[in-house]
Amino acid sequence: MSTALNIIEIEFKGLRRDAFSNPMEFPFKVGDWAVVQVERGMDMGIVSFIGRRPCDEAVEPPEYSIVRKASGEDLKRLEENREKEKEALKICQSMVKQHGLEMKLVDVEYQFDGRKVTFFFTADGRVDFRALVKDLAGYFRTRIDLRQIGARDETRKLSGYGICGLELCCTTWITEFLPITTQMPKEQNLSLNPQKLSGVCGRLKCCLRYELDFYREMLSQFPPVESRIEGFLRQDVGEIDKIDVFKKIITIRFPDEEIEELPYDVFRREYRYQPGQTVAEVIPRKRRPGNQENTGK
Repeated sequence: MSTALNIIEIEFKGLRRDAFSNPMEFPFKVGDWAVVQVERGMDMGIVSFIGRRPCDEAVEPPEYSIVRKASGEDLKRLEENREKEKEALKICQSMVKQHGLEMKLVDVEYQFDGRKVTFFFTADGRVDFRALVKDLAGYFRTRIDLRQIGARDETRKLSGYGICGLELCCTTWITEFLPITTQMPKEQNLSLNPQKLSGVCGRLKCCLRYELDFYREMLSQFPPVESRIEGFLRQDVGEIDKIDVFKKIITIRFPDEEIEELPYDVFRREYRYQPGQTVAEVIPRKRRPGNQENTGK
């Protein structure tokens, strides 16, 4: 079996994913459950990918390996852990209140073998939870890990639906959160309206990032916005106000606020514009024979 197929990607609760080696060459397929070795003990997750993803080709070999394919007893124990997590969440919420800590518990995750319990929370700033950890460790008698997460991670764990009507991208296929800036909607000619640009998490929508390359490629075929251009239907000079990359229409706005919509194919033909060429201050329209001045010759 090839080295690539000896690597199995496992997905745990909360869409947490990691790669593991498969030295025993267990015959896995996507959707199978597996028990894996982790830093301190064993955990259990579902096979989400077989081999190494193209974007991970340069990543170091997996540190830990798969122990076995999950049995019926393993699945039963996983269900028991999920029930324990519900009770653990209530207990921790009560302790947080007793300690007067400004933090919001989001989720709890039991390691498969019970050697660690991780509590995920959000907070506006740093939280001194040392006393809380001590009380939790005394109650559960196992290793306790309190992990602060951001708004995007919280939404991923809770899941939901976007304004598009589909399940959130962060809970279905996005594997990592990349930085998103206010410059990205500008490059996509979107209105800078916070309500329209914000996702369920209250942050800028993830699609602003993963659609950016498409917009950049498409816009490279057009002259830049704010380029000065001679109108097609009228002879005075206006400014490119907007570009619709889907309908392939260029909107020209003139000084009197009148607008003209110009199909891209007409623009290319009449202005002799080639994608990527340097745009002069004014793009003159190709003069037709009937529009040429009479020189008397």
